[in-house]
Amino acid sequence: MDLLYTVLVTAVTLGVLVAVHEFGHFWVARRCGVKVLRFSIGFGKPLWRRTGRDGTEYVIAAVPLGGYVKMLDEREGPVAEQELSRSFNRKPVTSRMAIVAAGPAANFVLAIVAFYALYMIGVPGLAPVIGDVAPGSVAEAAGLERGQEIVAVDGERTPTRQAVAMQLLKRLGESGEIRFTVRYPETGAGITYESAARIEDWLRGQDDPDLLGGLGLSYLVPEVPARVAEVVAGSPAEHAGIRPGDLVVAVDGEAGASWEGGVDVGRARAGKELVVEVEREGGRVLLRVTPASVRQADGGSVGQVGVSVAEPEWPAQLLRVDRYGPLAAWRPALAQTWSLAAFTVDSVKKMFEGLISPKNLSGPITIAKVATDSARSGLESYISFLALLSISLGVLNLFPIPVLDGGHLVYYLIEMIKGSPVSERAQMLGYQVGLVILVGVMLLAFYNDINRLAAN
Repeated sequence: MDLLYTVLVTAVTLGVLVAVHEFGHFWVARRCGVKVLRFSIGFGKPLWRRTGRDGTEYVIAAVPLGGYVKMLDEREGPVAEQELSRSFNRKPVTSRMAIVAAGPAANFVLAIVAFYALYMIGVPGLAPVIGDVAPGSVAEAAGLERGQEIVAVDGERTPTRQAVAMQLLKRLGESGEIRFTVRYPETGAGITYESAARIEDWLRGQDDPDLLGGLGLSYLVPEVPARVAEVVAGSPAEHAGIRPGDLVVAVDGEAGASWEGGVDVGRARAGKELVVEVEREGGRVLLRVTPASVRQADGGSVGQVGVSVAEPEWPAQLLRVDRYGPLAAWRPALAQTWSLAAFTVDSVKKMFEGLISPKNLSGPITIAKVATDSARSGLESYISFLALLSISLGVLNLFPIPVLDGGHLVYYLIEMIKGSPVSERAQMLGYQVGLVILVGVMLLAFYNDINRLAAN
């Protein structure tokens, strides 16, 4: 059932993105007087097809990893004389450029509309209040303290922890200063303080960069009571008699055990018996449990008891909702789309410069996993991910690689400058080189996906 759900969510996600992208090409082509022969969502064997009154064949194909709009073009076959004026290759270069650029533009429009809806509904998040500052860390040197709320990073407003992460991601691999604007929540929003954290090649080339840990910071979190939420069937916890609702009060005689401390003890004591004292129905019960040994990807093993914790209630002062009215919501929606587009370009640039590890490149498996997780997290989370993916698709399609929209735009720009089209031979050579680059990137992304699966 989980696999079916993942496949369904992934197909819907890719289908929406591809449909919007190709509709951009289709809509502008029709406005420019070009005859569209086929509008296809997906590749391969058609699962559904219909010919419209406009003569266009509409297709949904089996493989949803792309799509295409096939237009009347003399380079792809003979064109009747009465339809030459509707041929793509006969249109002015400015019209052809508009048609090609319309696909990525449609992806940006989708993101703007999605973010607009989210800001209208309200974007929930957690306040970025500092919990601990590691001694001798970059954060301590900057004067950051426990209890401060980070309200801006490098001058950009950060109402939530996700916003802080976004700003810190932009600084990966860099040197210089990260500027923090902070306040103490109890003093009100009007009094703020400025701090500057000095960085040098910050987290350069790391496969899985820890943004907060790299500064020596952690967020304030509510204390997690050691209360059991669920017990895995057939686990050591079930055999020991641990039940949902039990509150762990001591492990091996150490009273006041926290959930985190109990987990650490269990992981370190694989195959060794633990004496666990729990509070149940007003009384105390002593239980004996032996954590099962679970092998890790690095070859080591850890203990696992087979219970999950009851989620604590977040205090109201740590909850945030970023919400705007119908007129004002366009501003943050446009700003967010622009910011993420610029971030995507900058990340690719840093990857080529070696500032960001290429292992962070993700492929279809990771996309499927994140899409499924975001859908399970709620509609707002899924829409946010869809907008992010739409921006990435739009930006990547504008890269000057001949098989992509950006490559076509480069050819048309050259045509505008020199007054004649780029030769067929040069275009074909460019397409071959571009295809090699594209396949290479896709293979690297797929390889990274496989490694992530193996590590988990």
